[in-house]
Amino acid sequence: METIDKENKYVRARERVQELKKFYGNVTSYVFVIAGLAILNYYTTGFGYMWFLWAAFGWGIGIVFHAIKTFDLNPFFGKQWEKRKLEEFMREDEQNNKWK
Repeated sequence: METIDKENKYVRARERVQELKKFYGNVTSYVFVIAGLAILNYYTTGFGYMWFLWAAFGWGIGIVFHAIKTFDLNPFFGKQWEKRKLEEFMREDEQNNKWK
């Protein structure tokens, strides 16, 4: 039983590390690509019209949602809420099937 718990913890930790790697990769790509677009924008129009901000804004919204998911910042339906609901349903099921 103890080895199964350790394996489960390892799998969960590994999944968490993968989520973090994806998020940090996304942020790194964002920084380099937006910086490149800003440089390209400067050399083409001299910041007369800063069109690179549209890409920065759009991709930035995606990064915000990715961060909310990765760091469990959703106060309504986050992992903690899911855990509480699972425990609640398990308790209810245990009470309902107590005499069966």
